[in-house]
Amino acid sequence: MAKPHRLYVGTIGEGLFRSLDGGETFTRTCDGMFVECHVRALVVHPRDPKTLFLGNELGLFKTCDGADHWSQIESPLDGKQVWSILVMPNDPDVILVGTCPSRIFRSAEGGRTWEEPKVELRQDCPRIISTRVTTLSADPTAPGTVWCGVEIDGLRRSRDAGKTWEKVGAGLSSQDIHSVAVIPGEPEAIPGEPEASAPGGKKLLATTNNDLNVSTDDGATWKPQGIGKVLPWPYCRGLALPVGRPGVVLLGNGDAPPGCVGLIARSTDGGATWQPAKMPGRSNSTMWNFATHPADPELVYASSVSGQVYQSSDAGASWNKLPREFGEIRALAWTP
Repeated sequence: MAKPHRLYVGTIGEGLFRSLDGGETFTRTCDGMFVECHVRALVVHPRDPKTLFLGNELGLFKTCDGADHWSQIESPLDGKQVWSILVMPNDPDVILVGTCPSRIFRSAEGGRTWEEPKVELRQDCPRIISTRVTTLSADPTAPGTVWCGVEIDGLRRSRDAGKTWEKVGAGLSSQDIHSVAVIPGEPEAIPGEPEASAPGGKKLLATTNNDLNVSTDDGATWKPQGIGKVLPWPYCRGLALPVGRPGVVLLGNGDAPPGCVGLIARSTDGGATWQPAKMPGRSNSTMWNFATHPADPELVYASSVSGQVYQSSDAGASWNKLPREFGEIRALAWTP
């Protein structure tokens, strides 16, 4: 049974909810924010579990008391739609924020001052009106390296914690990037999990609207994996690596955005092969978000975009559905 912890669910149009009992009950926790805001980004400070950063359509917000109270961080982000946030694991004073239309903002002083690095990002897209920075991911194998995924404008890479950027991604199945994950090379095997390790050196995974893509040359070139031949659908969304479980990767799959059916896929060999995880039936839409924390490598939460939340106590091998269902969920986190 999981130790006491806090679960956070960020919704569209209903603000943020928090559970203190493993998802049995929820309370809305929006003090200091518009109560019906659109929460699209939520991250936990890497050194303080009661400090979280939240992005909505009004800008960037911060709590230091586990979401009892929120305050807006005064910045160039005020009035902008925040879609992604990254607090650098090795230097939490460095914060990167991505918006819609696509722009990247950077603070090197914990949010006290801000700059907008020079990076060419397409901002208009007829199908979705404006592009958006859907993911910002730190590379755990190379401090300072950051990956930025844009919907719909491909991948960017930074080698200096977001100060400068370059476009990469030759061979991607699509420029519609949803999530990026870094698989460290040569992990130790996991007891009880056959072949539970990522073979060879480091590789990267990137999900798009039509496939899962893999790079083995640090993002320079990519190869589509034909995931629709292995899983029911080619549409892929969230990625997660349970902390302390080398080789284990979780993938959100579904029929469309938002779709009407979805599942969680799991790999125990660093993304080389995939199998559907054990779930109590398929979800009501594409599986969109995952939440992990180093405090408990076995405890993982996942959510469908259309409001269902699932809990796993075995690093994503099997899942239970929580009783409460929401409207639309776009952000998920848990902390001790």
